[in-house]
Amino acid sequence: MESNGETESSLSRSNGGEDRRVGLIFDERMCNHSAPAEEDHPECPDRIRVIWNLLNSSGLAKRCIILKARDVEDNHLALVHTKKHISLIKSISSGNSDSKRSRIAAKFNSIYFSEGSTEAASLAAGSVIEAAEKVAKGELDSAFAIVRPPGHHAEEGEPMGFCLYNNVAIATSYLLNERRDLGINKILIVDWDVHHGNGTQKMFYKDPRVLFFSVHRYDSGTFYPSGHDGSYIMTGEEPGAGHNINVPWEHGRCGDADYLAVWDNILIPVAREFNPNMIIISAGFDAAIGDPLGGCCISPHGYSIMLDKLMEFAGGKIVMALEGGYNLNSIATSARACVDVLLLGKAPNVVSEAYPFASTWLVIQEVRRELSTYWPVLGGELPEKMIRKTIQIGILSSDSEDETEDIALAVPEEVRTIEDVIQPLSNLKIDLDSQVGQEATMKPSWRSEHSKVDVWYATYGSNMKVPRFRCYIEGGQIEGMMRPCVGSMDKSEPKGIIWKTFPHRLFFARERTATWGPGGVAFLRPNSNVQEKTYLCLYKITLEQFNDVLLQENCLNLETSHPLFDSAALQTIQTEKSFSVELVQGGWYHNVVYLGNEGDIPVLTMTCSLSNVDDFISGKFPINPPCKEYANTLITGLVEGKQLSEVEASAYIQEASSKPL
Repeated sequence: MESNGETESSLSRSNGGEDRRVGLIFDERMCNHSAPAEEDHPECPDRIRVIWNLLNSSGLAKRCIILKARDVEDNHLALVHTKKHISLIKSISSGNSDSKRSRIAAKFNSIYFSEGSTEAASLAAGSVIEAAEKVAKGELDSAFAIVRPPGHHAEEGEPMGFCLYNNVAIATSYLLNERRDLGINKILIVDWDVHHGNGTQKMFYKDPRVLFFSVHRYDSGTFYPSGHDGSYIMTGEEPGAGHNINVPWEHGRCGDADYLAVWDNILIPVAREFNPNMIIISAGFDAAIGDPLGGCCISPHGYSIMLDKLMEFAGGKIVMALEGGYNLNSIATSARACVDVLLLGKAPNVVSEAYPFASTWLVIQEVRRELSTYWPVLGGELPEKMIRKTIQIGILSSDSEDETEDIALAVPEEVRTIEDVIQPLSNLKIDLDSQVGQEATMKPSWRSEHSKVDVWYATYGSNMKVPRFRCYIEGGQIEGMMRPCVGSMDKSEPKGIIWKTFPHRLFFARERTATWGPGGVAFLRPNSNVQEKTYLCLYKITLEQFNDVLLQENCLNLETSHPLFDSAALQTIQTEKSFSVELVQGGWYHNVVYLGNEGDIPVLTMTCSLSNVDDFISGKFPINPPCKEYANTLITGLVEGKQLSEVEASAYIQEASSKPL
């Protein structure tokens, strides 16, 4: 099977089994939209290639009907976009130099243009129409348009957020307005991309024929695309009142249990009342495990269950259109799980013992209350028994090559009646530890044992600034951070703070983080070199606290029933010099390194592995200077620690950023 999507355009099925008729669209020409060569952009051509390759290598593509991509027509674009917007995208690739395209792109929010942008955008929009029309006609049961650039941020007159045309909105409007003969008069748009679908929302905000549902990171309006469009109070206007549903997370780390709680208690009840003729999914996979932009942790199985729960509606007429998703492993495995559901009509039967965050129930209750006027099925409080359930959520790595890294967790929550704890989301402070029962009897036994063992935690990055490190202990955030830390179970201050230098190489790498945004973060080369000199701030903390910091450094912020780094590991590392923590090997700081003793107390730090260093050197992972906010935090730490002057500290960071590995 060729990879240009053109070898099998008939509607004959490729096997004689009981699979549903599922269409796939992919076209290599959409990969010609690419960022400048010097820019390692997350919205890259490989996003759709890895999906297509995995569907082929797994055999799923052979069980589907391969459709030919098509260009979008101007009159279909005009259903949702202005003439000026259409003219811009249609002309951007021809008659313009790269530098001119870059200058034009700079006028917009998070946009780039290239020589292939016009064609790719046209094919993306046209392909979603093609898939939707085939499903609406009954020629297909469902379809997945593997397209880029994505679309849900694009507004009526402005491209933004990596999106040029609003692919889903165009297809929706096409069916409702141009193909009324097909009998599609009510469409449910489910946007599960981690970012709010601001463009799609605005295009149907007054239209009762469209039920727009978006679950996304909001973070009090600070998470992209920012502003208040993604608030739960944005419910639609005029005839469309009540037909716009936003479920805004106020923090990251939300996973399968959180999303499924929203499905069961908001989306599914309303969808039954709305009774759509078709469902179109803005299928972004940037809420998946390990996504560098999303900070959430849905597993491939989680996506399959979310999709499976929608199969009961519209006779299973579902069209998926790719939106975001920037971890290539996660986007491919998540897409594969969804195509499997489309083919079989159901998700694998896997038992889960996961429960949502307590904060998730608060969000759900607020959304239900706001919408109950329009949807009486959402009236009434959730049963207290439901929201009192113990958290048991699998740990999911922030950068894992595996689909999941599951550990049974048990954190008893101290939840009062819902009336006591609900407050407006704009004032909601998410602090998981404040929700955890503090009784000593509830602490796992390992915590009591490890609270009696001290270690020196040696820090070389932003934690050199004491208030920043305290975020890992007490929770919260400092200026420059884009999201708060959960904090440790034991919030006791460090028992001591000292500074030392060590013969290791400091460098900065990775493209961006959820905490600091674009730019590299600090790493310490694990092997020593007498020619190198790095400043480290040492905090005397307990081994219990060290485990909690290790979890948070690897974007894992939940309590565990077992330590990641126990007393036996502490003994081993003093001989072996380093210890790769198996359960977080997908994390960026999974390698604990022994730096010696201070007095009789071990000095430990966290960094990448030597194999990771090789990957940085080879270019597999990017070497990147830090962003201004992150660099200033390091400089402030060095100055406040009385190690260097501001000028010296700036030069120190600059040298570490620019010196080749």
